[in-house]
Amino acid sequence: MSVEKESALVATFNTHVEAEVAVKELDKSGFEMKKLSIIGKDYHEEDDVIGYYNTGSRMKTWGKFGAFWGSLWGFLVGSAFFVIPGLGPIVVGGPLVGWIIGALEGATVGAGFGVVGAALAGIGIPKDSVLRYESSLKANHFLLVVHGTTQEVVRAREIVQTAGGSVDVHDLH
Repeated sequence: MSVEKESALVATFNTHVEAEVAVKELDKSGFEMKKLSIIGKDYHEEDDVIGYYNTGSRMKTWGKFGAFWGSLWGFLVGSAFFVIPGLGPIVVGGPLVGWIIGALEGATVGAGFGVVGAALAGIGIPKDSVLRYESSLKANHFLLVVHGTTQEVVRAREIVQTAGGSVDVHDLH
């Protein structure tokens, strides 16, 4: 029996609206939500406090994009808020939370990457792409990461491309 190759799609969106449309379209198409992660800065210029708490499977947030993040918690598995030097406050939903924690615990940060980059590189995303994704986050863009078999990721790409943004597919090791 052959083992299917694993792949990852990374989509970069300029706005939270584009990212939200992509996630909702994947959900409507029946895509397995536990294979999705989203990450972005909960950037705000005012001095309001931002934070979160978990209530069962739901996460409550405050900040400029609180409504956006709140709408996604029902779709994604796992959530976290990190303050990362050089990047600032970020909110993460999905398996990427565990990948980031693994990068922090394993001290895999290096090779010119930050914590998020180390997590992405750790799953097999190429270095040049990782650097581009970190730059996108610093520029207040949103990343959607979809992982699965090559067939699942190709299907996800067809759906995600309709929401706009830049979409890359990577074969993983």
